[in-house]
Amino acid sequence: MRLSWNEVRARAAAFADEWQDAVYEKGETQSFYNDFFQVFGVKRRTVARYEAHVAKLDNRSGFIDLFWPGVLIVEQKSAGRDLAAAYDQAGEYCDALPERERPRYILVSDFQTFQLYDLDERDTVAFTLVDLPGHVEIFGFILGVQRRSFRDQDPVNIVAAELVGLLHNQLAEVGHGGHDLEQFLVRVVFCLFADDTGVFEPRDIFVELMETRTSEDGADLGPWLAQLFQVLDTPEQQRPTTLDEDLARFPYINGDLFKGPLSMFSCNAAMRSALLDACRFDWSQVSPAIFGALFQSVMEPVQRRAQGAHYTTEKNILKVIEPLFMEDLRAEFARLQARKTHRQTALWSFQTRLGGLTFFDPACGCGNFLIIAYRELRLLEIDVLKALYPRDRDGRRQLEGWAADLSKLNVDQFYGIELGEFPARIAETALWMMDHIMNNQLSLEFGQTFVRIPLETSPNIVHDDALELDWAEVLAPEQCSYLFGNPPFVGAKYQTSQQRQQVRRIAGLGKSGGTLDYVAAWFLKAGEYLQRSTAPMAFVATNSITQGEQVGQLWPLVFHRCKLDIAFAHRTFAWGSDARGKAHVHVVILGLHHRHQPWPHKRLFSYPDINSEPEESRHQVLSPYLFDAGGLSDPHLVVQEESAPINGMSRLIIGSKPIDGGNYIFDAAERGAFLETEPEAAPWLRPFIGAREYLQGGERWILALHDTPPDVLARLPRVRERIVAVRAYREASKSKPTQKLAATPTLYHINVIPTAPFLLVPRVSSERRDYAPIGWLNPPVIPSDATLLLQNATLADFALLTSAMHMAWLRHIGGRLESSYRYSIGLVYNTFPLPPRDAGLSKLDLLAQGVLDARAAHPGATLADLYDPDTMPPNLRRAHQALDRGVDRLYRRSGFASERERVEYLLMMYEGVRAPLEAQARRKRKRVRFSGQ
Repeated sequence: MRLSWNEVRARAAAFADEWQDAVYEKGETQSFYNDFFQVFGVKRRTVARYEAHVAKLDNRSGFIDLFWPGVLIVEQKSAGRDLAAAYDQAGEYCDALPERERPRYILVSDFQTFQLYDLDERDTVAFTLVDLPGHVEIFGFILGVQRRSFRDQDPVNIVAAELVGLLHNQLAEVGHGGHDLEQFLVRVVFCLFADDTGVFEPRDIFVELMETRTSEDGADLGPWLAQLFQVLDTPEQQRPTTLDEDLARFPYINGDLFKGPLSMFSCNAAMRSALLDACRFDWSQVSPAIFGALFQSVMEPVQRRAQGAHYTTEKNILKVIEPLFMEDLRAEFARLQARKTHRQTALWSFQTRLGGLTFFDPACGCGNFLIIAYRELRLLEIDVLKALYPRDRDGRRQLEGWAADLSKLNVDQFYGIELGEFPARIAETALWMMDHIMNNQLSLEFGQTFVRIPLETSPNIVHDDALELDWAEVLAPEQCSYLFGNPPFVGAKYQTSQQRQQVRRIAGLGKSGGTLDYVAAWFLKAGEYLQRSTAPMAFVATNSITQGEQVGQLWPLVFHRCKLDIAFAHRTFAWGSDARGKAHVHVVILGLHHRHQPWPHKRLFSYPDINSEPEESRHQVLSPYLFDAGGLSDPHLVVQEESAPINGMSRLIIGSKPIDGGNYIFDAAERGAFLETEPEAAPWLRPFIGAREYLQGGERWILALHDTPPDVLARLPRVRERIVAVRAYREASKSKPTQKLAATPTLYHINVIPTAPFLLVPRVSSERRDYAPIGWLNPPVIPSDATLLLQNATLADFALLTSAMHMAWLRHIGGRLESSYRYSIGLVYNTFPLPPRDAGLSKLDLLAQGVLDARAAHPGATLADLYDPDTMPPNLRRAHQALDRGVDRLYRRSGFASERERVEYLLMMYEGVRAPLEAQARRKRKRVRFSGQ
């Protein structure tokens, strides 16, 4: 963790104000940059030095004003000097430096103007000193944060998916569906690839067959395709001599893709037109990963949710495989290529090692992760071969023998498990297609034709349930090099009974079974598998496993049972898919390594916005909450849910939960209409406030009949109709507890009817807000179960719960609903460490009242308006900042410079609170065992 950007911006504004008159290079440069680095909470002398000597290429000496090896050169000038010349001077220094010390960034400045050059991205940003607060993010590298961009999906792939999706829709509309339609489309897509990539020779024989031999009305399209599929499944020597010449030109394709007949497809002119449009598209530039998107396109939404299927863009796949292995392999190749001695031998050995690596995806779906990994590895191998066989003076590769003998990589290095037979076969087919594409690329580099048709070597894709199968039967763990993938995301509430049983069996959490996401079972199964392997792993997962109650259930097992540590992680970002009906989820990526296998540095990819590119930072150790845990005595510490406060605070309770089928709840218009027919019911209709009404305004009302005398109810026929409807609704429920509630229809499921002012806490609040808004409400308001309430609350309670200290705890310990904060009684409130008892909480009363007064100064604004970070009134922000300082000083006299310090301090306090409780629990267990003996 580090200073937040809000904290950096505030420091930058103060820096700009202090140095607004600086003009003189010689006299002020060093003080200027000492203060500049402090804006980011970094001591300049720990990373960079002044007046670094460098021997320029023209043999003259120079001195770099500020030099951070490998990162930054600063060339500083007095006000008004030519910054273009300063950049040229810095460039000369850069060219003269050894390769390992050449920086990514050059900064030139005359104190009042900045120009930052990113040499990697070839990007320049210029701004004035006064505008520094608005540009601090470009200096993220000072904080150890590097902007990372992963390659995005080529738009051509999306176009291709849409073309096939159109064909699918037209076939589905006339009644084709199920397995045969899926198989039919995959065969067609293979032919489209094969026609443009040289599998079919000569090229374009498929489009020619479709254009010239099928009728314009499409009536014979199905029979022609059925014949073609049979031909592709028949070796040339076994075909009849009377076979149509246009069909006889097609090669034999092994691999079972075309094995077996399909039901006859009845087509029309529109379907033929859609197929021809797809044929005329250039498929040579399309990734075989499109097969996965195609499969998702033909899945129904209900089936997709049940299977937890979320197919992945290439960009997101690279976020997994790049830090897991590709970046290290490329870096190793670069080191070997730079060797002065034994370079050839080292490169041969490296290529041989590439050919011996194995890659395992135990939830492979249509194989997208394996396909993209294979492509990246083949591209790396081609670079190795180009280094081994350089071009001669005529531009030809110095090659003896055949290109077919060069590649040591093949699809049989790839292993997968997939529950569905159809996607498992797609994975095999797509890997073969990628193999052919990469063979074409190798052929182009070396001027020879290299094909592997008919198919002989096969990927190792197993059709089975990965949570029931012993993974060692697919690939012995000792032979596994890397484990990765995108397991199913099914949440606890949506799991089938079989899925729930699988999670409970694998996690072994006892009678409660926990509330783990389905993906957690893959982490634990992988951890068990890797006990006999040195392989690292990386999975995509729902962000729920790094937030809230699931952290306490999953991560102690990962850390202690499986002995794994976090190697790298992507914090929450928005998932993307190339398929129609794409997934809308928020995910994380977690890379893990065995504790006994060292990992050189821990990498964290953070997203300023869930749809943005990530910023990379490096750390000693990462917490399961995905922040730097280097300052903790136990970096594996997780906060456990508590049934009661362990901090001495009063109990926080949930609001009323009617379970009434909506019969007791009214909006303003419905209330008015109801009272027109039954005005005597007015005393029993009370304001009903949930999180939405509390934050954004609006009215709801609820019938509160808990203490209504029977003789009064006898005079309210419309109310009695509602009571009868509630009884019927509960009786019809499949839930036995709800059925029992039918006996008392005038009561809610949870009955909270405040008789005095109470403090209200929304259970969900936007992650954009610096503070989750809380405040007091008065009877006759009834709070809904979308809120929590603290009765008999004091100003000190309000001050603590709305402080930056508590918000830091909520952000890192609480759960999320998608990306919004979800306030949990057991995890957030009951565990929140309080200041020492003698700290004097009464000191906070005036500061708390200051916040309430600042809100009251804007009577027309909702809380959502007041706490929008872009439009928060200055007087309210100042009141909160004053309150934050007051609360901080109760915890520590020196206060806190960043949210990182707050969270680390709170976790250390939590450790101190938990230690005696755990000791007490151990003594209790010991007494129970003793008494049992």
